[in-house]
Order: sequence, then C-alpha cells, then structure tokens
Amino acid sequence: MKATSSSWSKAFRKVLGLKNGNKSIPEGFQEEGFAVIGVNYRLHPKVKAPAYIEDAAAAVAWAFDNIGKYGGSAEKIFVSGSSAGGYLTSMVGLDKRWLERHSIDANRIAGLMPLAGHTITHFTVRAERGIGGTQPIIDDLAPLYHVRADAPPTLLITGDRELEMLGRYEENAYMMRMMLVSGHQQVQLFELDGYGHAPKEPAYPLILKEARRILNAMGN
Repeated sequence: MKATSSSWSKAFRKVLGLKNGNKSIPEGFQEEGFAVIGVNYRLHPKVKAPAYIEDAAAAVAWAFDNIGKYGGSAEKIFVSGSSAGGYLTSMVGLDKRWLERHSIDANRIAGLMPLAGHTITHFTVRAERGIGGTQPIIDDLAPLYHVRADAPPTLLITGDRELEMLGRYEENAYMMRMMLVSGHQQVQLFELDGYGHAPKEPAYPLILKEARRILNAMGN
C-alpha cells in the first residue's frame, strides 16, 4: 500500500456496496495501492442540512486522524464522491468551517475530485426550504459561495451536458470559471461525452491520473 488515501463520499450501495456486503474496490485503485475509505452519511428526510455535511466532514476528519495507523499519510488524502457525494466533497473542501470543527485545515486535503456534484445549493437543501428544483440558489450551503484561490487542487467531472441531470455540467463549468477568476490555478473540468449522470467507470482513470500528478508534484 502506498502512503496515499482516498476518501470516497457516497452512499455505499452504489459505489462500494458496503451496505449489501459487496466490499469490492475499483480495480484501478487497488492496482495503484490507494487505501479507499467508504463514507456513509445520514440522509434526508431523517435529517436536514447541514447534518449530512457535518457527517462528511467527520468522516474526512477521521481519515486525517487515523490513516497513519493503516500505513497511509495524512498529507496525501484525496476526497471524492459522485452526485450528492460530489456536492459533499466540494462543501467539505471549500467551506473551511466544517473541518475547522475538528481542528483540521481543509487546505491540507491533497485534492478534491467531485463527480457530477451540485455547485449551487443542493436540490435537497432547497426542497427542505420549500424551493423548487428549477430555482437555482447560491448561498452559504453552495460550493460556489466558497470559491477561493488557496483551495486544494480540484478536478471537476460531469457526464455529457445533454444527458446529465438538469444544469449539472453548466454548474461545474461556472465553478471552474469562478475558481480561475478567484486566482485558483489548479482546477480542471472534464465533460464525458456520451455518458449520463455521474459516470463512474470512465471517471476513475481521470481521478487516478490527477492523483498521480499531485503526488508527483509533492515529490512522491
């Protein structure tokens, strides 16, 4: 195992299958020697925002506090997730207050790699407030609200803009533009033509390539 870890923020059923007993990890991650930490979080309607953001932050904090016990390095933690997990990835990595509660600077994250996540306020949060899904909101629960020049390197990935969920590619394109405008120089956006919402298999090689690039830049 390399001294590297990737915290994958997503309900287990669709990514790592931990809820139904399937504990498989994507082959590329195994071959590259990444430790993958599957993250669960409380779901709406049992809880409301920001409970699920707090859960995601607690999971990332656990990785920082414990990865050394498993041969990993707290300086090489990447945070990724798909769809709602992509939104949580961006919130935890950009809005520093969530990890500050655990005495961790979000800038210690080696890289953020959200897959097709909302960058405006999530539609679930809007629904909790009685706001319709077609009404965009950017407030303090939107990743876009927290763009900053000193954020960790960020890889944005979406499916085809014509096949993705409503406006998801455009949100991420705006996110990239505003990150660049803020002075952030390590942000990329990939649109996976021909794929629908949050296509995981074609995204894995891009995530691995970016992780390798960042690690090489760190001298690892």
